[in-house]
Amino acid sequence: MKKILFANMPYEGHFNPLTSIAMHLKSLGHDVRWYSGSIFKDKIEGLGIPYYPFKNALDFNQHNVHILFPERDKIPGTIGKLKYDLKTAFILRSTEFYEDIREINESWSFDLLISDVAFTGMPFVKEKLNKKVVSVGVFPLVETSRDLPPTGLAMTPSTSFLGRRKQDLLRFFANKIIFREAANLFASLFREHGLVPVKGNIFDVLGKKTDLLLQSGTPGFEYSRSDLSKKVRFVGPLLPYSKGSKHAIDLGEQLGKYKTVILVTQGTLERDPEKILVPTLEAFKDTSVLVIATTGGMGTPELQARYPQENILIRDFIPFNDIMPHCDVYVTNGGYGGVMLGIQNQLPLVAAGIHEGKNEINARIGYFKLGVDLKTEFPTPAQIKAGVEKVLADGTYKSNVKKLSREFKDYNPQSLCTQYIDDLLDIQTPQLI
Repeated sequence: MKKILFANMPYEGHFNPLTSIAMHLKSLGHDVRWYSGSIFKDKIEGLGIPYYPFKNALDFNQHNVHILFPERDKIPGTIGKLKYDLKTAFILRSTEFYEDIREINESWSFDLLISDVAFTGMPFVKEKLNKKVVSVGVFPLVETSRDLPPTGLAMTPSTSFLGRRKQDLLRFFANKIIFREAANLFASLFREHGLVPVKGNIFDVLGKKTDLLLQSGTPGFEYSRSDLSKKVRFVGPLLPYSKGSKHAIDLGEQLGKYKTVILVTQGTLERDPEKILVPTLEAFKDTSVLVIATTGGMGTPELQARYPQENILIRDFIPFNDIMPHCDVYVTNGGYGGVMLGIQNQLPLVAAGIHEGKNEINARIGYFKLGVDLKTEFPTPAQIKAGVEKVLADGTYKSNVKKLSREFKDYNPQSLCTQYIDDLLDIQTPQLI
């Protein structure tokens, strides 16, 4: 059995998908431990996994980032915020992560690092500590392709001659202008640590340095690439670990009263209910449509008092696997895990979100006609209503989601991840007699 260290950027969407892999490897007898920010300490220890805290690394997370980096909120535009995040939250933290893991390795020499694909300490751990590393793709593939527009701009692929030439120019512009500062900063840190910088796009650095990339999802939710890296392995939707216990859905008789049911959430990161929850509730209050809204525990009593209508149900939390089979449409900000779960439950989507990489996820929803991409961070009630009505009226969306859901079922994430990791570490899997 092997000593396996997990690590993640301190965001829910980067942590949750890794839990199912970690618990599966733990069940096989591997010595599994986890390095992460203090926000995940209780969750990690609750899984029975030893926890290592950020020490040299800044202990930031999705909730305190606005306090630690107040200037971020003043930066206009999606690209401006992305550039700031790349520098402040990711690249500048990379060597801090490495120093922490180097100290961990001194007392517990591990065999393998498994991290989310955005964990910037990974290349330093791989090359300076001579470790095997596996990355987990917790959002759509970001590696550069000659067939696609540049990552980060939420542009969908073109197949025409002029469209492809435009993509070529945009990739050049993104590399040399938009993301040049971030690439240069990462390259300088590599040089300071005696490493050879990775040439090309900033989004390719981690993918090129990893030994293996286990990509959550399936090819049906990814743009076609003729130059896909040989390191990429699609493993199906990686969802959070669950003990499998069923929770009672305390919705009374409401579900049976309505022909159409809408589920709406805006994830765990977004605290402002005015972005998606309120517009959706405004769009459908006092109608013949049942709206089920989950807040993640943020301002639930206030929203319940504000929307006392019979056709509106607002809860802190509802197990999505329990409620989604009863729903017809999923209104979301585009968190990758929630989108995977919605597709798995055959729900067409209405998506509104452009920051934190959600623009790329939502662009795929629109491109593959799995739902409607509203292409905004602040949808109006009219936009939400029009999006819902569109996916309900056009059976193409439901049909496409069902097709992709069937593709999901062809993948067993835990067994595939184990197989690929065993191959990397040259572990002989016991044969059943």
